[in-house]
Formats: sequence, C-alpha cells, structure tokens
Amino acid sequence: MGVRYFYGWNVVGATFVMALGSFGLGFYGIAVYVAALQRIHGWSASAVSAPVTLYYVAGALLTAAVASIYERLGPRAVVAGGATALAAGLAALGLVRQPWQLYPVFLMMSVGWGAMSGAAINIILAPWFHRRRGLAVSLAFNGATLGGVIVVPALIALVERLGFARALTAAAVALLVTLLAAAAVVLRSAPETLGLGPDGDPPRRAAGSPGAAGARRWRRDALHTWRFWSVSAPFALGLAAQVGVLTHMVALVTPTLGASGAARAVSLTTAAALVGRLATGVVVDRLNRRVVASATLIVQLAGMAVLTREPSPASVYTGCALFGLGVGNMTTLPGLILAVEWPRERFSALVGLAVGINQLTFAFGPSLVGVVRDQLGTYGAALWACALLQAISAVLILLGPGREATTDAS
Repeated sequence: MGVRYFYGWNVVGATFVMALGSFGLGFYGIAVYVAALQRIHGWSASAVSAPVTLYYVAGALLTAAVASIYERLGPRAVVAGGATALAAGLAALGLVRQPWQLYPVFLMMSVGWGAMSGAAINIILAPWFHRRRGLAVSLAFNGATLGGVIVVPALIALVERLGFARALTAAAVALLVTLLAAAAVVLRSAPETLGLGPDGDPPRRAAGSPGAAGARRWRRDALHTWRFWSVSAPFALGLAAQVGVLTHMVALVTPTLGASGAARAVSLTTAAALVGRLATGVVVDRLNRRVVASATLIVQLAGMAVLTREPSPASVYTGCALFGLGVGNMTTLPGLILAVEWPRERFSALVGLAVGINQLTFAFGPSLVGVVRDQLGTYGAALWACALLQAISAVLILLGPGREATTDAS
C-alpha cells in the first residue's frame, strides 16, 4: 500500500499563503509605509513611528486572546475577518493627510495583524501536527519570510509606478481576494473532521476543550513561572530590536543604496531569513531549541554591528544578510520551544499569551529607533541599542529550566 497523502499539508499551504500576505503587508511592509509617509509628507521618524507602536500594541492585545477566538469561530471565519480588516486599513492608509489620521488607520490594520500573525499560524497548525510540528511550522512561516522577499519589492515598485494611494489599494484588493479564497477552500479546524488524527495517524480519543475558564487558568499559572518567562522575555526583547530595525530599514539603507537598492536590501534580508528558517526547520526537532534561539540572536547582533560601520554598499548588504538569517527564526522558535516544554493541551493558550506579550513589547521597537534617530540625527546609536537588547536576550534564553517532565509534552 502506498503512503497516504495527509491533508494537513494543504493546511500548511494555506497558512503559508496567509503568512505571505499578512507579514508581507502587515509586518515587512511597515518599513515601506514609514519611509513613504516621511518622504511624501515630510513627517518626522517619531511622528510616523508612534502609530506603528499603537498598531503592534493593539495587535498584541488581540493576539493574547486569539486562541479563544479561533476555538469559538474557527479558522475560516477568523482569517476572513482578519483579511478584511487589514485590507480596509491598507486602502485607508493611502488617503491620510494628517499624522493623527494614522492612528485609526493602523488600529484597523491591527485587527488583521492580530488575527493572522505568528500565534495564528501556530494555533491553526497545532491540531494537525505533533511529531512533525517543527517542520510544518517552519514551512508555513516561510510564507512570512517570502512576504519580505516578494511583497516588499513589489510594493516599492507599485508605489513608484502608481503612487502611494493607488498602490496600497491594489495591494489591499490582492490580499483580500487571495486570503478569502484560501480560507474558504482549504482551511479546516482539525484532522478529526476528516476522520484522522495529528500527522495523519489514526484518530485518538479527544481530550476535550478546557473551555475559556481553563485556558485563563493555564495562562495565569504560566505567568507565575520562570519556565514561561524564560521563553517570553528573551524573545520579547529580541523582537523589539528586530522589529525596530525592520521598521526603519528602508529609511536606514536608502541614503547609501537608493530606492532600488533599498528594495534589494529588504529582499536580501528576507531571503536570508528564508535560508535561516529552512535550515533550522530541517534540524530543529533534533536540537536543543534554546541553544538554536541563542545562536540566532548572536547572528542578528553581528549583522547590526556590521550595519553600524561606515556605510558602503558592501557593508550594508553584508549586515542585512546576517541580520536576516535570524529574522524568520525569531517568530518561529517561541512556539517551538513552548511545544516541547509544556503539555500539549496547554499549547494554544500559552502560544497566544507568549506572542501577545512579545508583540506588546516589540511594539515599542519602532518608536525607540525613531526617537533615538531624531534626537541624534543618525541610526547608528539606535542600532547599538538594539544590539544590546539582542545580547541580553541571547543570554536569558539559555537560563531557562528546559523541558518539563510531563508525559504529554509534544
């Protein structure tokens, strides 16, 4: 008998497409919006960065509760609603004329980001994979990485050809059509709907849902443990540095490389992220995931150190490549560490909590970089501040207690 194809890989494909759109336009695309708004309107880096901070804070609050929303409504409805909110916000972003208008627009976009960011990918895939979760999550998150490789250069080209407002409208329409189709045609809630268990194995007796009260208790209990904070805190600090740099990357490298060179630099960064995530996905299920995370942070730190050198095309591209090698893993690894250190039934509740805390913290990364840049007139000091955060994170992640002794850890 031949090997039976497992439908869970179709769900991986759908989450790949979701990540391509949500990260391409809702994460990496932020750098394009920040640079374009500064150039078109002459607004300061801090004036444009503050609404981005609100965007990530609001998205983090939604992310912390997104597991319950997915459980109650199902992935099809949540992804469709998130895509609609993100697309509407994008179209409105091209119409802003005053800095204050950025706040309601980014608030609308944050609904889509919170519904379709890293926690959502983990939550959608968790019922489908246990033994091969590391590979499945890594493959899905490669859509997020390709969002920077494909979407950002295309977005920059569209802005130059069509203008800012029309380019964002075109991007919003493409996002909405693609994700509505993926949600309606492919997404299903669990393998049990097909008479299967995780990884295509025979179905097992369901443990039952803990309910909202049980999920709240698990999250509250986790907040009182170093085991949880030793995952969440390092990634929160490391992602604050990463997101701060990514948000300002186009503005950071354009003086040295020009607009077309900036597009290539972003593509190089995210292509390196794809390589880093693929390499990690192949081996991560056999390695200590905390050590992998620490190494990731150290490589990113090296990239930022190179970017602080006297700017030249060679140093900028080298720094972007090194920095990019860790970009993908920083969003993938928190869920993968939680998956091996906590009981399986608590995973969805805790990954939403961890990603929400991480997003709440990294929300201030763009404003940190923007304020330091405005005060000192250069991005160099901001890069060193971000490098310090990465160094602290690389040490903290190694201080965790490691895998919990449970019989139900995935």
